[in-house]
Amino acid sequence: MAKKADAEKSNNKIIATNRKARHNYSILETFEAGVQLVGTEVKSLRDGQASLVDAFATVDDGEVWLRNLHIPEYHHGTWTNHTPRRNRKLLLHRKQIDSLIGRIRDGNLTLVPLSLYFSGGKVKVELALARGKEARDKRQDLAKRDAQREISRELGRRAKGMT
Repeated sequence: MAKKADAEKSNNKIIATNRKARHNYSILETFEAGVQLVGTEVKSLRDGQASLVDAFATVDDGEVWLRNLHIPEYHHGTWTNHTPRRNRKLLLHRKQIDSLIGRIRDGNLTLVPLSLYFSGGKVKVELALARGKEARDKRQDLAKRDAQREISRELGRRAKGMT
């Protein structure tokens, strides 16, 4: 069962990732959501153009919306082209939305998009329930990563017989 899930995940064509999200937030839980798009947006995404830099998700009136996702206008589009930074509805199950509403209201949490990708011909977004990191948390993460890098380098040197 796990092998099938890994195979399906590897078939995803990643369009855009939010690299700063994992630096600025500690990720508590992730969700996969569909995105409601218009035709020229999908064509522009197939060209591999999108930016998740300032994007975030909100819950309004029992619906989840993705805001500030930048999908540039389709270069072959006509008067039917979309506006690049319009709000887009995310498609989640009602139970998931209710759970998100409760968790966001209770804790100091936010919804952050991590990546945008094609899965089975449909555009999906990996959404994370996250808590903002403080400056000291970021420094601790950098220190851990540097220490881990030094350990792996030293182990590599010992394996090669250099030390």
